[in-house]
Amino acid sequence: MTEIYRASTTAPVNIAVVKYWGKRDAKLNLPTNSSLSVTLSQADLRTLTTATCSSTYTGEDTLTLNGSPSDISGARTQACLRELRSLRAALEEKDPSLPKLSKMPLRLVSENNFPTAAGLASSAAGFAALVRAIANLYELPNSPTELSIIARQGSGSACRSLFGGYVAWRHGSQEDGLDSKAVEIAPASHWPEMRALILVVSAAKKGVSSTSGMQQTVATSDLFKGRVATVVPAHMDAMEKAIAARDFAGFAEVTMKDSNSFHSCCSDTYPPIYYMNDVSRAAVRAVEAINAAAGKTIAAYTFDAGPNAVIYFLEENSNLIIGTFYKLLQGVDGWKEEAKASSSSIQLEEAVSSIIQGGVSRIIMTSVGEGPVKTEQHLA
Repeated sequence: MTEIYRASTTAPVNIAVVKYWGKRDAKLNLPTNSSLSVTLSQADLRTLTTATCSSTYTGEDTLTLNGSPSDISGARTQACLRELRSLRAALEEKDPSLPKLSKMPLRLVSENNFPTAAGLASSAAGFAALVRAIANLYELPNSPTELSIIARQGSGSACRSLFGGYVAWRHGSQEDGLDSKAVEIAPASHWPEMRALILVVSAAKKGVSSTSGMQQTVATSDLFKGRVATVVPAHMDAMEKAIAARDFAGFAEVTMKDSNSFHSCCSDTYPPIYYMNDVSRAAVRAVEAINAAAGKTIAAYTFDAGPNAVIYFLEENSNLIIGTFYKLLQGVDGWKEEAKASSSSIQLEEAVSSIIQGGVSRIIMTSVGEGPVKTEQHLA
């Protein structure tokens, strides 16, 4: 009987607090600047991928994503597959008794438990899961940082989803990209109290993709040059210090300033790119009102290349932050049971409240979490 070789993994979403935007090499997905993210819990946001191969399989490699065939002929995916196969082939050459998995077609099946292409870092989790699942299938000995160099070629921020906790992607300077890789700067256990509330503003596919948006910004934004030269290096330094010290006020200030800087560069692009909308801006006002009422910074907003608001806070302030939004959005899907017991006396401006009530389609309550996990839950 012919054997089918199989491995499955889950991989997390990460949300950057110092943003990656712009490429110095599009082919290798080399960024113009370093970035830093928080890995979110896979209990709430994850991609599950099963990789199989067999000598009985014929034809090209295939990927089924969320139940539908997905094109993997693109250069990015092919680069990942080619490098992983090369690493497996080297093992087979060193030990001729190993089955020749590198010669067999791959069947990849993947599913997300969150909306795809909606500004929720689906490609990051997707490519991280793809690379980790195939690495497990091929029994590669490479470290997560070594695999991050491969995942980066599929989706830049995917390199950060190969780790849990707090992760830096060092942009590197080598032309071959071998020093552009991700490292864990602190595990989830270092600061486990970190929480995130995601206001899903739209599950629709965004109008300007991240890839084309980055190219436009690099080519046309004057603000972007200053961001790369001075803003991001200062933010990276301050953010790493804040995480090391578990200093939420410092973490929050950099998070919000960096999000503002990133979106300012998008609006400074010619023609301008607007990922945030009226609901996004109302969420900013809500966070500002919460912090003003608390008399200190207890919540931080950040927005990736999409309108969804990600609000970071510490567990000790859950009642106030969750309570403020639950009052407005208790009829929206996604709340966990503990939200029902939360309460807040904070009153948002009527205009802010009505915009949020009319524009948020789903809530995701989550926290800092772990990196990819090997699983025996296989997708057919």
